[in-house]
Amino acid sequence: MNTAKRPVRTNAMRAVIFALCMAILGCDVQETQTDLVWAVNAGGPAYAGVDGTAYRAEEHLSGGEVGSMPQVKGSPDAELYRSYREGDIEIAHPIANGTYDVTFHFAEPDELAGGERLFDAFAEGERVIDDLDVMLFRDGKVISALTVTAPNVVVEDGELNIAFEASVGAPVLSALTVRGKKRPQKSWELVWSDEFDGEELDDSKWSARVWPPRNVNDEDQAYTGRAKNVRIVRGHLVIEAHKEDYESASYTSGRVHSQGKADFLYGRFEVRAKLPRGQGTWPAIWMLPSDPFNYATTCSDDEEWQGSGECDAWPNSGEIDIMEHVGYQMNHIHGTVHTQAYYWVKWEQRKGRVLLDDVADEFHVYVLEWSPERIEVFVDDTLYFTYVNENKGWEEWPFDKPFFLIMNIAVGGVWGRAGGPIDDSIFPQQMLVDYARVYRLRED
Repeated sequence: MNTAKRPVRTNAMRAVIFALCMAILGCDVQETQTDLVWAVNAGGPAYAGVDGTAYRAEEHLSGGEVGSMPQVKGSPDAELYRSYREGDIEIAHPIANGTYDVTFHFAEPDELAGGERLFDAFAEGERVIDDLDVMLFRDGKVISALTVTAPNVVVEDGELNIAFEASVGAPVLSALTVRGKKRPQKSWELVWSDEFDGEELDDSKWSARVWPPRNVNDEDQAYTGRAKNVRIVRGHLVIEAHKEDYESASYTSGRVHSQGKADFLYGRFEVRAKLPRGQGTWPAIWMLPSDPFNYATTCSDDEEWQGSGECDAWPNSGEIDIMEHVGYQMNHIHGTVHTQAYYWVKWEQRKGRVLLDDVADEFHVYVLEWSPERIEVFVDDTLYFTYVNENKGWEEWPFDKPFFLIMNIAVGGVWGRAGGPIDDSIFPQQMLVDYARVYRLRED
């Protein structure tokens, strides 16, 4: 058996390989990714992304001025964000008629306060991003990379047209990615599921977490195991948040998890759900390590590690967020990973955002595909976040151990209150879950 390690390709090496392929051989690296239609580096040269995306040197962009910034955080592709266009940017790219997912890449180059650069983005004449404040969208971090995906853009005239309109300052753009709706199909087989068809929560699959308020993230709710907060109704799991005085809390809600009953290493995870609405709600579908002390360095094995300021089980052992939503920013869905190397304290959070119109009115399927090589997060058939294992160690990739599923509605907390105080008039609020399913790759 050959045990020699393959050479690691840096971003610079990838860029050189891509440029040589284009210039000498006339090849198109993008053709190997059947859903990637076009990717372009605004104001910059061809670039090979860590996730395999082949960005072309700037083409079909006009208007504004090219700029550069020396440092960007929050992305493995920092070089991609160092060039940008600023001003009256327009894009007109010939493309086959069809439906596409368009991902915008931004980074704020200037030391601006919130509200000092505010603009909308339009695709095919339709507003797809409203009141974009790059710095605020990126957790208040000026030099951090931001991706925002607008799904299901319909082209009917053979040309993708994108424009921007500023209400304050000038628009900026670092790069653009356009994907079709046809992805390579993998052969999955179902290994675990809950269709929520019974009369009560299946305790062979789930446990209800019971917690006081402020236990983690300064959240305002108490989690209870009462039917008022967690129950099955007509084929749906109902997680319901209430405004009520309960023990030491002013709000109650529900949180269920599969730890010790359904723990998973790799696969495809699907949860079909309809989300709550209103300022102060913070629903999530996510995963934590079944053994939180895998990569902890300051903890004892019997310690309550969640919310601990002393134990570093989090973020060291990892977290995968399949879906997070905060009610003060309706219809913005977030996918995120947390690791020792990449989390918000270090301005290096790895995350993506997709915009939908109806998350509180319609069911959507929230999807994670997790392999030893990468994590990909979708809503329905729209890929909007990819995190790649660069084989740098557990600090970047603690995702080689089993994790378990969690579903909950938090109330308030550091993120739920970030857009303002909790709106007490909205309660009660529900997250409805139609099913949770886990698949593994079929062995041929």
